[in-house]
Amino acid sequence: MDRRRFLHAGLVGAGVLGLGACASAPRITGRPRVVVVGGGFGGATLARYLRLWGEGRVDVVLVEPDARFVSCPLSNLVLSGDRDLPSLSLGYENLRDCWGVRWVQDRAVAVDAQARQLRLENGETLSWDRLVLATGVEFDYSGLPGLAADEARQRVPHAWKAGPQTLQLRAQLEALPNGGVFAICVPPMPYRCPPGPYERACLVASYFKRHKPRSRVLVLDANPEIVSKKGLFQRAFAQYKGIIEYRPGAELRDVDAARGLALLDFEDVRADLLNVIPPQRAGGLLADAGLKRVNGRWAEVDWLSFESVNVPGVHVIGDAIALAPGMPKSGHMANQHAKVAADAILRLLAGEAPNPAPVLMNTCYSFTDPQNVIHVASVHQYDAATRSMQPVAGAGGVSMAANTLETRYALNWARNIWADMLA
Repeated sequence: MDRRRFLHAGLVGAGVLGLGACASAPRITGRPRVVVVGGGFGGATLARYLRLWGEGRVDVVLVEPDARFVSCPLSNLVLSGDRDLPSLSLGYENLRDCWGVRWVQDRAVAVDAQARQLRLENGETLSWDRLVLATGVEFDYSGLPGLAADEARQRVPHAWKAGPQTLQLRAQLEALPNGGVFAICVPPMPYRCPPGPYERACLVASYFKRHKPRSRVLVLDANPEIVSKKGLFQRAFAQYKGIIEYRPGAELRDVDAARGLALLDFEDVRADLLNVIPPQRAGGLLADAGLKRVNGRWAEVDWLSFESVNVPGVHVIGDAIALAPGMPKSGHMANQHAKVAADAILRLLAGEAPNPAPVLMNTCYSFTDPQNVIHVASVHQYDAATRSMQPVAGAGGVSMAANTLETRYALNWARNIWADMLA
């Protein structure tokens, strides 16, 4: 095994399992309660590890309205017809039955940080000693008046949350005539899963190549260039010459859903099928809780504990936070946030200080076709001088080229991280 492959395999294994886990449970007295809002890569992981590392001394409540977790990673394979949605779906029963997490299948609607209470849609109120908001992103349509109405959004799905819209977009792709144009509108950074739109372009192009060879994929990117794995995606796009057209700096001004028009600054682009990924921000609960936000969009946290910088007792993990340099909004990174936060919360509940030098890892895989995969990996360590996580020089890296071996890595990564969250 060469050095690059050894390093990559190590990042995959250590990154999913996590570093710096509690060697022994902190001496927690009483029976504190931690309420976690959101059962995704961050929230489900944190709920499980609070119970695991806390050795049952902390009551954990997970508030998640959906009956099943559906993985966004690998969901672009559903669009290309190479995977089905049930294979990406897992239940929360193991968290409840095996780990003792109380799963409340409802939606959180309000936070009273001073009273330390969370109100649910059904009217129930949950009290907490620590609250964790793992609410992910919400989609910001304020700059796209043409998508203000539900009817317009039904015509133009984002499919950026795996589930019903994934199936809807797949059905639209199947109904697209041979020779039709599918346009993906990529929002400005930051957004969830930076390489995701480019992977989607490749996999849809793969579907077209096999089944609708006269159809085209048009990538309208608001960013000045491909924002992740640039060289690798440029090579992938070149392999789909005549199918994929990439246009950088094509920021969306509005959408005419009825006519299939993407309205840009200097032209209107018509497509037979529009896939608009809207700009994103943290969910509304953060504003309700009074948390300080960067640019009014993302929560600002203390990187040692993921506690809000201005509201004690409230922690935020995952895509909802303002990220450190070089750190992506990804499922793997949310899983890592969860472990550092779980360790810190247990220490804080015991009257101890958080770990002063946490380390985070990330690996992100992208399919360039159903058989070939590329990756990017990074390592981030807390820097006391900047009070932030900083990339570790020389750690991580990217694939040399798309290859079939990494397809196995990607599928194993998915199985491992799903088990790490919910097994």
